[in-house]
Order: sequence, then structure tokens, then C-alpha cells
Amino acid sequence: MSVNGCCPYQGELLPRALPPLIIIEFLLGVQANGFALWVFCWHMRPWKSSTVLLFNLALADFFLNMVLLFRASYYLSKMDWKFGDVFCRIFLFLVALNRGSGIAFLTLITLDRYVRVLNPHHRLNSASAASATGAAVAVWVLTVSLNAHFLKVPQQLAVGNAMQCESFLVCLTVAPASLLSRTASFVIIFLVPLALILVCSLRIISELRRRHLDHHGDMKRTISSLAMVMVVFVVCFLPSKVFQVLIWVKVWSQKSCKSVMNGVFYATLTLTYLNSILDPVLFYFSSPAFQRVCRQLVRLQSTEGTVDTGEDGT
Repeated sequence: MSVNGCCPYQGELLPRALPPLIIIEFLLGVQANGFALWVFCWHMRPWKSSTVLLFNLALADFFLNMVLLFRASYYLSKMDWKFGDVFCRIFLFLVALNRGSGIAFLTLITLDRYVRVLNPHHRLNSASAASATGAAVAVWVLTVSLNAHFLKVPQQLAVGNAMQCESFLVCLTVAPASLLSRTASFVIIFLVPLALILVCSLRIISELRRRHLDHHGDMKRTISSLAMVMVVFVVCFLPSKVFQVLIWVKVWSQKSCKSVMNGVFYATLTLTYLNSILDPVLFYFSSPAFQRVCRQLVRLQSTEGTVDTGEDGT
């Protein structure tokens, strides 16, 4: 059913199915992301340029974790936003900021690996942490600018007695300027990074195999980190983007809100919240220092467990 010429979700399935998943994502994400930030801040000094990129990816996940429970509450209230329009704007802005900056930093991490493997003598390989910080600041400025519109105008939509708070809403009539903006955003924020990640990853793997280095310890870690970048990108970001395009095409071609893909799209948005759980796995494969701290903690826990067992037996 159309509401003010737009097509909000009005089913019963998502409010029942999504809250448990979002709560689990929050609990696991807070622990994994909190641990990652703790390692970066207290156990990794001095930082390298690659460490700066990984830390900023963890920081992007932190913004998501801050507001994820409000999303669960929203679905528990049957998609009725209880926290007012101002916080709706802030919530949507932070979620979009996580998504945009996450994609950007995943792309930069892949490009960093590309330069190190295929152009080992390039001056970028000797870039300082300060230079990487400058690149990270540029990413934050760009993503904040691209998503600032969430903060400028009301984002709530009255659907019956409920107030929905959604960043994506298909309307049956779209101004040409809005369509151009959406298309450009989709290409710049998603298609270009996806193409870069795919091309760079395939080139790196091909080059390592050509040199017969794909089984070397450091190079195996590089391949593992690239694989995790692809997993995060494909699992977290690709499904929602695919269904977003399919919904645009179907709704605008039929000029009707009758589409089951609308509900599927909102379900795939929940997958984007998984990045705060999967990114720490990427940190483990990407950073020898991060990996070393994790192994030391595991050995420490194992030693403490052995000591405790001996004392209990005396």
C-alpha cells in the first residue's frame, strides 16, 4: 500500500524475526569490536600506516554498536520509532556513516596490500602513520559530507499509528535530480569500491602464484586478509545493494508497491550489521601484531587454567 506516494514496509514478519538477530549481532559485535579497540589502543605501538586503516575500520564499527540496540527496540515496537525525529536522524546518519566508511576503509586496506605486493618499491610502502591518518581523515570528511543529508531534514514517516525511521524508502514518483543523485551514490560508494577490491585481489593472488609465494607464511596471511575483505563485502554489503536495485527497477516499472522484495531488502540490511563481528577476524589476518597479542592472551588463559587446576587438586 502506498503512503504519501511511497512504499513503506507494513508486514508482520520482520518485527518478529529481526530483533533476536540484531541483539545477537550487538552482543557479539560489542565484544569483538571492544576487544579490537583495546588491542589497538593499548597493545600496538608504534602504529604503522596499515594499523591506522584497521583502527579506523574498528572505529566505524564502534559508531554502529552505539546505536544498534535502538534498531532492535524499533522492530520490537513493530517498526514504531519511539525516540523522536532528531534521534532518528542521528541513528540513520551513524548507520550510514558505518556503512560508507567501512566500505572505504576495506577498499584502502585492499589497495595497501596491492601496492605492497605488486609494487614493493613504491614510495607509498614507506608512508608514515601520519600520512595514513591524513587519508583516514579524508575518508571521514567525505563520508560525513555524503551522509549529512540525514541530519538536515526529517526522516520519520507516519504509517498508520506508527512512525517509521528508515534510510531507504521507494517512492512511486522520483524527481530526475534525486534519481541522478541516487545513481551516482550507488556507483561511487558501492560499484567502484567493489570493482577495485575484486581487481586488486585477483591481481595479488595471480602474482603470488606466479612467483610461487602463495604458500609462504606472510603471503598466506595476505591472501587470508583479502579473503576476509571479500567475505565482509559480499556478506554484509552486497545483498542489500542488489535488492535495492531490484526494488527500484520493479517498483518504478510497475508503479506499484506490491513487492515481496521490500521485506527481503530490510532483512538484508540486518546483514550489514555483521561487519562489527567479521572485521576483527580481518584484523587478525591483516596484522601480525594483532595476531601476536591474540595468541599471547590465549596462552595466558591456558597457563592460568593449568595453574588453577593444580591448586584445586592439592
